[in-house]
Amino acid sequence: MTKATKLLTALPPPRRERLLSLATEVSFPEDFRIFEAGDTADRFWVVRSGAVSLVQQVTPVQRVTVASLGAGDLLGWSWLFPPHRWDFGAEAFSPVRAYEFDAASVLELCEEDPALGLQLVRIIAEILAHRLELTRGRLMEHFSVHKRAPGR
Repeated sequence: MTKATKLLTALPPPRRERLLSLATEVSFPEDFRIFEAGDTADRFWVVRSGAVSLVQQVTPVQRVTVASLGAGDLLGWSWLFPPHRWDFGAEAFSPVRAYEFDAASVLELCEEDPALGLQLVRIIAEILAHRLELTRGRLMEHFSVHKRAPGR
């Protein structure tokens, strides 16, 4: 399994500082819905403290947590790929502090500094690969538990 990559620590200090120059510090109270699946993805966050749950609506009344994010984790990647819509929803599981980045400003910075843009895409790809592995493992675990016949 790949190890969890943290966006800001994976960037070399000068590029990290350039990216952080675009950040706004924000906070979310516990149980706050940060975004909903299908909404426009025009920003992303790096969690500084607290916990965020990525959730999938499976029925009109049932939501399932598909991942939990904490300090240093990237929240949101749909801003990078068309159609720029969130694939999941995100909720603050506890009070959260985060750096918020406007996607258009970050993409403009990447145009100005293509090496930074390439590094960001590579780091985000590593993050996505790790989360895909975790999700695959959870699904395999879920289905192996539910496939067993009662009484075994």
